[in-house]
Amino acid sequence: MHVFSLFLFLLFFSTSFAATDTVPEGSSLSVEKPSDTLISSNGDFSAGFIQVGDNAFCFAVCFTRSNPPTVLWMANRDVPVNGKASRLSLWKNGNLVLTDAGETIVWTTATVSSSNLHLKLRNDGNLLLLTSKHTVVWQSFDSPTDTLLPDQKLTERASLVSSRSATNFSSGFYKLYFDNDNVLRLLYKGPTLSSVYWPESWRLPIDAGRSTYNVTKTALLDSFGRFSSSDGFHFRSTDYPNKLYRRLKMDPDGNLRLYSFNQETKTWQVTWQVIPQPCTVHGICGANSMCSNHHVTGRTCHCLKGFRVKDPNDWTQGCVPHFDPSLFSCQSPQPMAFLHLPTTESYGYDLNVTRVTSLKECQDLCLRLWAFELSTIFLVWFFLLRSSKNPEAVEQQKHLLSATGFQRFTYAELKSATKGFREEVGRGAGGVVYKGTLYDNRVAAIKRLSEATQGEAEFLAEIRTIGMLNHMNLIDMWGYCVEGKHRLLVYEYMENGSLADNLFSNALDWKRRFNVALGTARGLAYLHEECLEWILHCDVKPQNILLDSDFEAKVADFGLSKLLNRDDGGNGNGNSNFSRIRGTRGYMAPEWVYNLRITSKVDVYSYGIVVLEMVSGRSPMEMQSLENSRGIEQRRLVTWVTEKIKHAPTSAFWIEEIIDPNLEGEYNVSEVEILVKVALQCVQDDMNQRPSLSQVAEMLLSHQNKLLPR
Repeated sequence: MHVFSLFLFLLFFSTSFAATDTVPEGSSLSVEKPSDTLISSNGDFSAGFIQVGDNAFCFAVCFTRSNPPTVLWMANRDVPVNGKASRLSLWKNGNLVLTDAGETIVWTTATVSSSNLHLKLRNDGNLLLLTSKHTVVWQSFDSPTDTLLPDQKLTERASLVSSRSATNFSSGFYKLYFDNDNVLRLLYKGPTLSSVYWPESWRLPIDAGRSTYNVTKTALLDSFGRFSSSDGFHFRSTDYPNKLYRRLKMDPDGNLRLYSFNQETKTWQVTWQVIPQPCTVHGICGANSMCSNHHVTGRTCHCLKGFRVKDPNDWTQGCVPHFDPSLFSCQSPQPMAFLHLPTTESYGYDLNVTRVTSLKECQDLCLRLWAFELSTIFLVWFFLLRSSKNPEAVEQQKHLLSATGFQRFTYAELKSATKGFREEVGRGAGGVVYKGTLYDNRVAAIKRLSEATQGEAEFLAEIRTIGMLNHMNLIDMWGYCVEGKHRLLVYEYMENGSLADNLFSNALDWKRRFNVALGTARGLAYLHEECLEWILHCDVKPQNILLDSDFEAKVADFGLSKLLNRDDGGNGNGNSNFSRIRGTRGYMAPEWVYNLRITSKVDVYSYGIVVLEMVSGRSPMEMQSLENSRGIEQRRLVTWVTEKIKHAPTSAFWIEEIIDPNLEGEYNVSEVEILVKVALQCVQDDMNQRPSLSQVAEMLLSHQNKLLPR
């Protein structure tokens, strides 16, 4: 995409042209005729071609009362057309089409109608395709670019995306949208990193005054300056309740602002903004930089010491290294020191969160992490370069990497640690797990992957993503091995084994089962929504939920769907394509069987089956063997629980019917009710009816808090 300079021109009309707000079917608007412009009947809005660069034009709706006219919507913001022979045409089949130089179609409404249609620009700035009976076939309000006008709905399918800059209308880095949890959020999506920065990602939606219990996903602005969203967020402009021309804009600097039109000055004034401190917007100064703000001079970007700006005209590209190469010289190594950066907060670089008790302890930890980063980025770490002259450096590197908690092992080391892969402690579709003792006497679980379809570089890229994950309900990965055809993962060892090992024994009382359900939901929610790269588990089952010494849940085998295949990926919201079915019979969502779209909701379904199994003590695998029909097999446990509830006179009766007899009547009735209720929501056939796992965790946590003594 080229960077365009904006050359907005005032719209002139020839005296022979009668301004109109309508284009009939079979007609077109030409880029070469300035008079080919729609004007709303009140004269406030126009629709036509505007110049955005050298021989580059976009079809746009503008507010004409301001000086200069204000662009509100664009049809082809990322694909400008030529200044010769380009036109917007309303074909007789009902399709509105924008062609470049009379040949290439660059934008279309993709509409078809047997009724005579006409294109109309309304007095509110909405561009519509209407039938003769005024039925709306298409409207620009359904597909906004960076601006929301009064009475224009912001929905799940209609988000606001900033422009690249004030002079470049192409799509930028910032987005206002409804997330999977039904919450309105601001997202920075840069070239290499994406992160939510409003509301703060470390706050639960409920703590930010938001509600995830809404299905409408709708927000609306009115002419009085009031904005309200279905998730509970709302605000009023500083000039509320004056009825004025207004626009809510996702600005190029990542701030969401409400503008009110001043009739006297013919300019827009900011009457509300969501971010009071501009430096809290992610990515605004780019990588390796600092942002500072002054109440008079405004925001300023600086490069960190040792870096220089990549493009002085575009700070979003950040800073690149600019330091003495002798820093890594074997002959004259330079001393390392810390740079004091007061009142500074960083984002997007948190490998993990560690509690420290002193500055010295924090510095030591940073040095270890720094050393690990260098080994990953350059695989030319100066300890290794000196190893031929100093054999002790190899052992020093090994211990230093071990201290970071993430290490690359050789195949020989892991074979020795497991005594030739002798003691098997588990197996699954991904491979076999062995117990081993590492050189530093740590007991580890070492998984030998059964497939090796990736090259080393691809495998290392995926491993690094998984190694960066850190959550109390995810198993800790200590290291890996990639050597020839061998692919192995090294995890912390769980003495209490898996949920499957304990479920049908007396080890798990009711309190522990409820905590396992909550912890598992939290761990999976982190994978789906909080880590930097989406991860679907694809095989949630009791065997992959491990228990530590306190019987706290630790989800294992996450990310194997990425490590074991190179299928086309998608995102956590969907559109993932998998070439083969994944998961375990009895826990698999219907999407796998019926070849439907694979999303994070497949994990939600499997989680629901696991919860029903924990409550009832009945394995879905065993119950399925009673049936022959494939469809009935998948729903056997769910059907059994549903029927018990349906025919029971009271909740106490059905609970008594389905509860695991191993509990011997020792359970909390209200907790059983909420777990079963949540589980049945999770196993809905329609994936859209299932909650997200963050919503599940919130429901369970809220219920648990209600039971605590006040």
